Amino acid sequence: MSRNVRERGPREPVAVTVDLVILTIREDELHVLLIERGNRPYLGLPALPGGYVREGETLDEAATRELGEETGLDGDRLHLEQLRTYGDPGRDPRGRVITVAYLALGPDLPIPMAGTDARAAHWAPVEAALTGEPELAFDHGVILREALERARSQLEYTTVAAAFCPEPFTIADLRRVYEVVWGVALDPSNFRRKVTRAESFLEPTGERRVPEAGRPAALYRRGPARLLSPPLLRAGGVAEAQVTAVGLR
Repeated sequence: MSRNVRERGPREPVAVTVDLVILTIREDELHVLLIERGNRPYLGLPALPGGYVREGETLDEAATRELGEETGLDGDRLHLEQLRTYGDPGRDPRGRVITVAYLALGPDLPIPMAGTDARAAHWAPVEAALTGEPELAFDHGVILREALERARSQLEYTTVAAAFCPEPFTIADLRRVYEVVWGVALDPSNFRRKVTRAESFLEPTGERRVPEAGRPAALYRRGPARLLSPPLLRAGGVAEAQVTAVGLR
């Protein structure tokens, strides 16, 4: 045998899973959907919903299926995108498991219903999920932290903030999304001026919401734009950013 050819033993079997970071705003706080694991390992511990990819199934199909099976949520209501792949050899005590994480965003999502291998499903404040006890199973704490940063960045560069708002919504509703996800207070006048000048970001419905007190507020729906250019940066603040929405081509 050539010295350049190395003998190889049996390959370790590799499984592929999907995990879902599902974020929504409830009671003016960012929440993540967690399940209580009904199987070992990590029996009884909180975790992100997810599961194995089936033969002949795409990753997106697996993510949508797991969303329904473990939580009862309808994937059509959510903004769903791939986050990244996690493949640390020691991330799962059962063996080599590579997971593809998804980030899902939705407006005022309902109380979830657990199914399959989940004992229970519930909404938890993101900060409590990241800092509380017990810690999330597997490497789900790492995944959640990176998903949170992705969501915050998405608000800087895209129009995805509107995915958190049930339509129709007001400018104040949209501003509250930015404030909750970023964890900062924004100037209402500056925010209104920037987002209403953004081409194709928002579409007025022509209707108004009449509050119990105060002036009626104009109602909007999400426009066709998907990108904000230049970005609406957290560090500079909305008041310093000249925001223009640009549709994806």
